[in-house]
Amino acid sequence: MEPVVAVLLVVVLVGVPALVLWRVLHGRRDLGSSPAERATFETLHTASLAAPPLRAGLTEAGAQKASRHLRALLGSPALAITDEQGLLVYDGEGDHHAHEAFANAARTLADGRTQVLGPEAVSCDLPECPIRYAVVVPLTTDGRVVGSLAAYGGNASAGLVRAAHEVARWVDSQLELAELDRSRTRLMEAEMRALRAQISPHFIYNSLTTIASFVRSDPDRSRELLLDFADFTRYSFRQHGEFTTLAEELRSIDRYLTLERARFGDQLQVTLRIAPEVLAVAVPFLCLQPLVENAVRHGLESKPGVGRISIVAEDAGSECRIGVEDDGVGMDPDRLRRILAGDADERSGTGGVGLANVDERLRQVYGDEYGLVVETGKGAGTKVSVRLPKYRPGVSAR
Repeated sequence: MEPVVAVLLVVVLVGVPALVLWRVLHGRRDLGSSPAERATFETLHTASLAAPPLRAGLTEAGAQKASRHLRALLGSPALAITDEQGLLVYDGEGDHHAHEAFANAARTLADGRTQVLGPEAVSCDLPECPIRYAVVVPLTTDGRVVGSLAAYGGNASAGLVRAAHEVARWVDSQLELAELDRSRTRLMEAEMRALRAQISPHFIYNSLTTIASFVRSDPDRSRELLLDFADFTRYSFRQHGEFTTLAEELRSIDRYLTLERARFGDQLQVTLRIAPEVLAVAVPFLCLQPLVENAVRHGLESKPGVGRISIVAEDAGSECRIGVEDDGVGMDPDRLRRILAGDADERSGTGGVGLANVDERLRQVYGDEYGLVVETGKGAGTKVSVRLPKYRPGVSAR
């Protein structure tokens, strides 16, 4: 592929119809007969192969896996990728030039400007070596230079310069996506810490007090409750796995309710209706437990008399539908809207952290159409409904 062609083809990567890309990636050969069409589809396929390694960020392993595909996009004999500390990969002909690649990129790394280096900087004494020129382009993330991409060849044509710029910008877009992924992970970790901070002080104190009350009167039950408490806290504070199964989440909820029933006695009544077909569905870790805790802590604790909670999980074709309902004191609907809209003052109060946290995480994972649906009113109890797709790429309980 000539460099000029590469430039024109890289530009069409954005906005390509999904059906065309799907057919390209599945090896279809009936997408066009002209050379330009075939070149376009080949370029799209090459770009799709280079993208996954770069989504981990600018790393040595990712650069090495992507380099061959990026060099194909450039149409150049050799390519080098550096970060701010050193050379990540030199791929192609003339690998005896690899030792000077980082030095060649020094100025670009310092000032963020493209360089065109001539024979005085990159040539060698080997007459068969095709490397005489280099085009060094910065790689940036959030406006900051994080590395460089250099296209090596026998001349520094305008086509090679444009191709290097276009490929570098495409690499930048993948690195930006990698940074977004990392930011999303950091945000979810922060949200998990917020949830755990909410769980620990209130629940742990009440649970240990309840367990202690049974030590003399019913030591066997005290031991059973202590094991339930240990299992519950082990699950809630685990440090690995963004997702779990619905069965595991419900098992933890059952331990939580066992401890709360020991505290409330007959004043807390629980009904569960769970379809076996949905137990294996992967769900975000701690996406249901806060809803049940919110129902007990903020719905029923201040209600006189018997309080009831109902937990339902139903099979709905491609989705799983879950409901958590209590007949407690309820909440002002306007205040609930402010909580879910992100009002920090409202979140800090009754029930704010748990509901808002779960709603945000569901929307991050599945999209805005999968947020919480909450029906409530003062004195009317609360019903929280959740829809979850049974399968979503990237969502796994492994």
